[in-house]
Amino acid sequence: MKRALITGITWQDGFYLSNLLIEKGYEVFGMYRRSVLDVHERVPHINPKVNLIEGNLRDAASMISVIKKYMPDEIYNLAAQSFLPSSWDHPELTCDINGMGVLRLLEAIRIVNPKIRLYQASSREVFGVPEKSPQNEETPINPLNPYSAAKAFAQAMIKSYWEKYGIYSSFGIAFNHESPRRGKEFVTRTISHAVARIKMGLQESFELGNLDTKRDWGYAGDYVELMWLSLQQDKPDSYILATGETHTIREFVKEAFKVVGMPLTWEGNGLDEVGKSDGKIVVKINPEYYRPGEAEWLFGDISKAKKVLGWEPKTKFRNLVKIMVEEDLKGAKKEKLLMNS
Repeated sequence: MKRALITGITWQDGFYLSNLLIEKGYEVFGMYRRSVLDVHERVPHINPKVNLIEGNLRDAASMISVIKKYMPDEIYNLAAQSFLPSSWDHPELTCDINGMGVLRLLEAIRIVNPKIRLYQASSREVFGVPEKSPQNEETPINPLNPYSAAKAFAQAMIKSYWEKYGIYSSFGIAFNHESPRRGKEFVTRTISHAVARIKMGLQESFELGNLDTKRDWGYAGDYVELMWLSLQQDKPDSYILATGETHTIREFVKEAFKVVGMPLTWEGNGLDEVGKSDGKIVVKINPEYYRPGEAEWLFGDISKAKKVLGWEPKTKFRNLVKIMVEEDLKGAKKEKLLMNS
């Protein structure tokens, strides 16, 4: 039985990846950082077959101890400070976790067992505002914030440790990937959660920024298969995780309201534009949610993943929106029942 260690087990990718590995017969260890909240309260949906363990990427001794104790064959580093705006509020913390944390992990592998295979979760944010689309594995790196700078550093260390020490370390440059497990601070979950609550009469409206920003949105449940496949090859490499399609935030909102049977129309222009359903304003524009220097059109070229790994995403955009809204609708119905009980 192979052993896998997943850092960042409490977030969406950890959830889907742990289920996939358990299905494939792995013994899975999920690492989380001690916090004031109990991990089971934060993530009650973690597969009961996952062995939850404590560890901290900010502590080199902690990582050496974890690897020595559990001796995994594969490590999937999904842990990160992943909310982009927070990287400006806490730049040092972000770089320590997302950048130096990877270096500590590589060092721990080198010291304990260099035969361990490592997957590093990277981000399309490392491209900054690229001159050409779609982006592929050869697109120039141009980080524009602490989050992406730390991810770019991690990629450099991954390559360096493969060349210097022969440590099998691959990374995936992931474009936006979503699911019902996505944090509510991210725009897609903001939308699905709010639409469900509006449908159930729990709130009247919500606010968004630039509606015409285009994104390549995929389903997290599809992307974890590529993570696994990338560690089953003869040599490590880098791969783009994407769908190759773009959709605007406007499209996502309209599709979300369609799922709950509330046709949406847009009125007005610019900051005065609103979304209406049944004559009521349900979507407003807030300039505070605009991001300066944000790339408006990003999508990935997955040709390499198709050719080398035989991988491509299965979940289409409309179905992704449907999955998210329907799950949030279940939560909104429970919330309303509790309010009325």
